[in-house]
Order: sequence, then C-alpha cells, then structure tokens
Amino acid sequence: MLVAMYFFMVRPQQRKAREHRALLESLDLGDEVITASGLYGMVTDFDGGTVFIEISDGVEVKISRDTIANKVVYAADVDDEEGQGPLVSGD
Repeated sequence: MLVAMYFFMVRPQQRKAREHRALLESLDLGDEVITASGLYGMVTDFDGGTVFIEISDGVEVKISRDTIANKVVYAADVDDEEGQGPLVSGD
C-alpha cells in the first residue's frame, strides 16, 4: 500500500517540483510569464528571490520568484498552431 501511494502521489509531486525549479532557473530577461494569480507580464529584472515584471507599458510589479507559474509561448510562434492566442509552455 505504501509503495503504491509513493508511486501515485509522492513521485508525481517531486517531478512537478523539479520541473518548476528548472523553469525558475531558466528565466531570463524579456521572458513572457504568467504568475500563479494569473498576471501576464515580461521579466524586466531580478533581485535574488524577487522578480520584476512589466504588466503594461510603464507598469512594473515586484513579485516573488516562486509565484511564477509558467512561461508563455504565443501560438503565432508555434508553427503548427497559428493565431490561437497565448499558450502556457507545457500545454
């Protein structure tokens, strides 16, 4: 029973946490991101565990790096799906 619980609960959570850490480490200036609260923005600066994202022209917010949920890839940038709007990487 414990082995089954490990394979169905613990391992997927560990894999997801590992993928999220890799995503946060791969962030670079100019990346489009979506936060856990649903804000879309572009990374403009880093300060340790803090990230500054521009959500509109001249409007910059300071957020914790951990609250970034994913990078955003626009469908126009993807060859086989044109004009579909923003896609979150991993979709």
